[in-house]
Amino acid sequence: MRIEIWSDVVCPWCYIGKRRLETALATFGTVPGERGVEIVWRSFQLDPSAPAVPVESVAESLGRKYGGGPEAGKAMIDRVEAVAAEEGLLFRHHASSRANTVDAHRLLHLALESGGADLQGRLKEALLSAYFVEAENVADHATLARIATTAGLDAGRVADVLAGNEYADAVEADIREAAGLGATGVPFYVIDRRYGISGAQSADVFTDVLERAWADSHPALDLVGGPEGAADGELCGPHGCAV
Repeated sequence: MRIEIWSDVVCPWCYIGKRRLETALATFGTVPGERGVEIVWRSFQLDPSAPAVPVESVAESLGRKYGGGPEAGKAMIDRVEAVAAEEGLLFRHHASSRANTVDAHRLLHLALESGGADLQGRLKEALLSAYFVEAENVADHATLARIATTAGLDAGRVADVLAGNEYADAVEADIREAAGLGATGVPFYVIDRRYGISGAQSADVFTDVLERAWADSHPALDLVGGPEGAADGELCGPHGCAV
């Protein structure tokens, strides 16, 4: 099973949704049989115009965008921090700054290409934690390089990517594809290119869709005229064959 997730590393609901999906996957993986699940992170920018060098806090940005000033922005942050805490995430979002994420997304593409979904997943978690828990600037190249190499990426390749525009086209392609799939915001989940889930749904919703997607790709055998319908002498079992 393949789960593709469009998200941004400065999206609080993307981090909350990640934890809820992980809760669902923990339950999903306890059933008998091998259930391989690959998660691929796709790019999405909530605020492409955000600067690489922050000039305002998230609270100031929210207050300016939605009205009410910084105090209104702080109230919005309080609400999302309370929800995050329910998922075991201790946000410091009041200390976060509005910052551009294109370079973070380019490194996520590097991680996927060079180390596969596992490496990309480690980097995604590290970037989300850096922004929401540590209140770091995820647009700063030195910060990104440290986070990426700590996650396991090659330092030389990280430096090369940050020095140029490599994977910028892949980021744009992801954003265009999200629009083509009908995503109007993030997080947006696509399972086996058959099921779409919009928003940070509950773990129960994720579990339900995971089970449906698995049943679609691994249909149960429709047993016709099974043992109950077999006449004597027509069936061999563990104790031999009746003749």
